Amino acid sequence: MITLTAEVVPGPVMQHGEGPVWDAAHQELLWVDLEAGRVHRGQVEGRTVRVGNAVEVGGTVGEVLPAAEGGWVLIADDGFTHLAEEGTTRRLLDLSTERRGETRMNDGAADPAGRLLAGTMAFDERPGAGSFYRVDVDGRVTRQLTGLTIANGVGFSPDGSVLYLADSGTATVWAFDYDPGSGSLGDRRRLIPLPPGGGVSDGLCTDDAGCLWVALWGGAQVRRYSPAGEHLATVELPVSQPTSCCFAGPDRDVLVITSSPKGLPEDVRAREPLAGRLFTADVGGTGPAALPYTGVLSGWTEEPATPVEMSGVRS
Repeated sequence: MITLTAEVVPGPVMQHGEGPVWDAAHQELLWVDLEAGRVHRGQVEGRTVRVGNAVEVGGTVGEVLPAAEGGWVLIADDGFTHLAEEGTTRRLLDLSTERRGETRMNDGAADPAGRLLAGTMAFDERPGAGSFYRVDVDGRVTRQLTGLTIANGVGFSPDGSVLYLADSGTATVWAFDYDPGSGSLGDRRRLIPLPPGGGVSDGLCTDDAGCLWVALWGGAQVRRYSPAGEHLATVELPVSQPTSCCFAGPDRDVLVITSSPKGLPEDVRAREPLAGRLFTADVGGTGPAALPYTGVLSGWTEEPATPVEMSGVRS
């Protein structure tokens, strides 16, 4: 197994850094300070990041993703917001099945057909309160899964036939059969169950070889896994709470990692002065840029559906 190390990026300390993505159209890195309600932008230069301006959007922002119509879609608060390039925001939808102040949007990604997928969690992290949603290109929003605890990292196999979804509450990465034509979820399997004490699966990304890179919250690592769940490589970090990762840069060959100091006891925080910073690692490979949401940015509506209850389905 390969062991690699990460380097810190000069820049701001985030309250809860999350959701790095490489926006190929703008050739820039985006990430969020989730609890500060802030979207960061930066340029990847060599193996580091030149941090640029931040956009204050308020509330909580779990993820930022490119929109083909322009600007970005924010997976934020209890629904979705459009962030225009000039920095203005417009609310797209508040989900009736979520409750502001009780649950919030967390992580997400666009699929190869341009749909948007996003998960939720309760602020108090209570088991089973999280859901998973699909936004079609016509703006229809369907809840596909319930019974998750902390719906987290979302990724796809290179051919789009497998959806990867982390649930931090159960320290598991699930692999679902996925129909790129309809956006429907099929059979699932527990791909990566993590034993107690070594951290839990947080955000993730895939590389061009089809392997997964998973940030381990509480584990001070990002790990590379094969599509069969074999542990192939480890990136060691000087902070215990990495949150997510992506491949970035003009050649998409720099692994960028976000981190968080949230909830660290004072003595641990003193030992981890770099918690909340960005990190980069040279991992000897490349990964895809963030796929854009290619659908409409108006007229979004919720579609009634009977979602699969994750806590009631055997793996």
